[in-house]
Amino acid sequence: MKLPPLIGGRLVRRYKRFLADVELDEGPTVTAHTGNPGAMTGLAEPGSRVLLSHHPDPKRKLAYTWQVVYVGRTPVGVNPLLANRLVREGIEGGVIRELAGYPTLRPEVAVGGSRLDFELSAPGRRRCLVEVKSVTLRDGRTGRFPDAPSERGRRHLEELTALAASGARAVLVFLAQRGDLRAVGPAREVDPAYGDALDLARAAGVEVLAYRAAVEPSRGRIRVAGSLPLCV
Repeated sequence: MKLPPLIGGRLVRRYKRFLADVELDEGPTVTAHTGNPGAMTGLAEPGSRVLLSHHPDPKRKLAYTWQVVYVGRTPVGVNPLLANRLVREGIEGGVIRELAGYPTLRPEVAVGGSRLDFELSAPGRRRCLVEVKSVTLRDGRTGRFPDAPSERGRRHLEELTALAASGARAVLVFLAQRGDLRAVGPAREVDPAYGDALDLARAAGVEVLAYRAAVEPSRGRIRVAGSLPLCV
């Protein structure tokens, strides 16, 4: 996936969950939209090197969107909205091998009281529902999800569990938007209930996949680069 043109700066502060003040390299201090509603642990330190995209649409409240932060030399994608697009590219491009062979992909599918990210279908194959979670929290060399208690995340797991019990194929994809991880798993200390729900989901037949994204601002792109082990 091509990244939009990015503008560099230094983070002044992140506040009210969805706002960040950034001092641009060449320009004033601006307020950028932050699409990540989580705690962003380790990613929102004042003075951090950040990259913003700029969308001068008069209908937007904020023209800037925070896309990348550098943790040391490691670029980390902080826009969770990109995760779905990346996984879709990974499915359609055959990079996510476990989900190959489905000619039809439908996004944003209503299931129970929730919406899951994708429905995959193919003649002669079971209905396949996929939910994507963007991983940025780092615990040593392991990525953890969620980075804050997530009732919505638990609800998605419950929907996937019910689907698996009904005979459908249900898949959870963790996508790590940073290249310094060696595995991915639940953040049990952050949200024990999410860890318990994940255990129940796996026992019911929900497939859990973990993949990493290569965040490459110098090349103007971000892409699904390969699988990671699951650490439960």
